[in-house]
Amino acid sequence: MKRLLTITAAMLAVVMASLPAQAALKPFNAEYSVRYQGVPANAQASLTRTGDNWTYVMTIGNVAASMHQATYFRERNGVYLPLGGSDRLQYVGQRRSITTRYDWRNLQVRWTGDAKPSRTGPTPLQAGDVDALLLQLALVRDHENGRAMQYRVTENARTRPATFRRAGTEQITVGSRTVNAVRYVQTGEGKTTTAWIATGIPVPVRLSQQENGRETVRLNMTGWR
Repeated sequence: MKRLLTITAAMLAVVMASLPAQAALKPFNAEYSVRYQGVPANAQASLTRTGDNWTYVMTIGNVAASMHQATYFRERNGVYLPLGGSDRLQYVGQRRSITTRYDWRNLQVRWTGDAKPSRTGPTPLQAGDVDALLLQLALVRDHENGRAMQYRVTENARTRPATFRRAGTEQITVGSRTVNAVRYVQTGEGKTTTAWIATGIPVPVRLSQQENGRETVRLNMTGWR
């Protein structure tokens, strides 16, 4: 066990040493307009701090359905270490709740609650792994630092690679402001994910996902504070 902890600590140290200095995380709130399969909704995102830990939450909903996602993590010199998460979905009288737990001592992650038996893990972890929600903050971090956007994302009892490439710039209206945003694109498994990131704004100002060439989800930021 001591040897395992030593190896884990060494892995984290290597990752942290490779990162340049960056601005500290700060709490924020953001609002989005959403279209999911053509249906309109609204979303709110927030980052809060409790002691050494951070909680990033995104809630999406309309009168018919709602989704609440949260990721809990710790930050050290620019490294985001996921500790746990929750995913709650409610629609047409149905509810689903899944909890994620990261075990960095044993380098594995598990899912409990309403997860399918085949999607409970344990799944092996590596230093630098993020979940799908924490990926949003990692994209902004690496945009600000000019780093390569290459990740391993833990999701549905597996890990998947995610590499985003720069694909141009656009002017985007956020509330009453127009901002210059860089567009980053990632393609894999029949899906294309696009994130628009503007320097100085803590989360992407726009997010889009396409499947087989058809857009399924789009979030447009309407404000932040």
